[in-house]
Amino acid sequence: MVWAAYNKLLAKQPLLVKACTSFVGFTAGDVLAQNFVEKKDKYDYARTLRMGSFGLLIHGTTGHYFYGALDGALPGTAPVTVASKVLIDQVFWNPIFGCMFFSYLTATSGGGPTEIMAKIKADLQTAVMGSWAVWVPAHTVNFAFIPPAQRLLYINTIQIGYNIFLSFLGNKDVEEEEKTK
Repeated sequence: MVWAAYNKLLAKQPLLVKACTSFVGFTAGDVLAQNFVEKKDKYDYARTLRMGSFGLLIHGTTGHYFYGALDGALPGTAPVTVASKVLIDQVFWNPIFGCMFFSYLTATSGGGPTEIMAKIKADLQTAVMGSWAVWVPAHTVNFAFIPPAQRLLYINTIQIGYNIFLSFLGNKDVEEEEKTK
């Protein structure tokens, strides 16, 4: 019943539904990161709001258009098509996504262009390489077996776990990283 209602709403309002599922995925990932990975003494509600709003405003919307365009340009599930989609996603979209992610979090935390560039320089490579371990196999399944309309829901399901890593990395101070080098 819930699944049927979700699909009906997805058919009527795909952008809104995908943005909302991304909001849930990014919010849940940060809640889990703060409570179970970092075990912070004081919960940072503003951080969760930043992560959730990134999912709502950026991830859900850009994912809707990117994966729609990718499926339009490379229709089907033949192995070469799936491999091409995974390659495009990881070589082109992944670094663009990382730049959007670090830029958004840094800007909404009060950072300017200098801080944004420092964050991207410090963490983009780690994020991209960490992504390969999760998203190459996940997107192979995604592009081979998941219907296009369900792609972002599938991604957001996997994304909850991946967002624990992203939340930790995205909210770590650049100065802390440079001290450990």
